[in-house]
Formats: sequence, structure tokens, C-alpha cells
Amino acid sequence: MTTAIIKPQWSPLTIALMVMGFILFWPLGLAVLGYILWGEKFGGSPEKAQAYFNKGRDWCTSGKHRHHGRHSHHYGMSSSGNAAFDEYRSEQLKRLEEERARLDAEIEQFHEYMANLNKAKDREEFDRFMNDRRGSRQGYTEPKPEQNDHNDGDQNNNNGWNNNG
Repeated sequence: MTTAIIKPQWSPLTIALMVMGFILFWPLGLAVLGYILWGEKFGGSPEKAQAYFNKGRDWCTSGKHRHHGRHSHHYGMSSSGNAAFDEYRSEQLKRLEEERARLDAEIEQFHEYMANLNKAKDREEFDRFMNDRRGSRQGYTEPKPEQNDHNDGDQNNNNGWNNNG
């Protein structure tokens, strides 16, 4: 086994190399800093470096270190080792999925109900607008109180419609 000339530790030589690396070319200084911090993990041996890399990759892909989010569907991917518990867990997860589907259907029905309610409200407002517009366009006038109070035989009662013609 060969020994490294520059050991991965905080020494005046490695600090000077790191500072010079940052002055000349910042990625070089970063590489020296990485060597100082993590160089001992690799130990100068390709086998140790590969083992360290594999350990990190396994940790990242195992998923045991993560907390599952709300929408994560990683259930049932691994067995607990107990068949009874695994069966119980799968039944409960199936029940939860059915409940979620039922709630999703209720949400959909509620959105449909609200859409129909808004359509009905819009239709009512549109009909009111069209009636007001139709009335003003065809010469419809509101009956005046004087016309309704005295209705003598000489006056034509046209219920608010002007007969100009």
C-alpha cells in the first residue's frame, strides 16, 4: 500500500493548496477542500471509493430514510416479514383506496352541483337582462301612477304598451 504525499487533513500545506486553488481557479480550490474533508473516506484505494459510493447509492435508493408524503403511493412495496401483518396492511390500504375513490366521487358530484347552480343563476340573470332589454327596445314604458288612478272612458288603457301607429 502506498502512502499519500498530501494527507487529507487540515495542515498548513493543504490549507495553502486550497487557498491557491481558489485564487487560481475556484473549482480547483473546491476539489482540494473536498479532498481535505472526504479524502479519508476513499483512503486512496479504488475499492474503498467504490464501496463508499455503493453505500451512498444504496442509502439513496432504499427509501427508508424518507418520510412518505401525502400523495406517495409506495405502500406495499416491501414486506414486513409477517404474513398476517402484510395481509392486514393490504386490506387496510384497499379500504383506504376505496374511501378515497368515494370521496373523489363526492367531490366530483359537488363540483357538478355547483356548476349547475351557477348555470341556473347565470340563466336567471341573462333572462332578466333580456326581458329588460326586450321591453325597452319594443317601446315598453312603465305605467305612470296617474294613468292607473283615473281611468275615464276617453283614455285608452294599453297596460304600458305604446301603440304608435
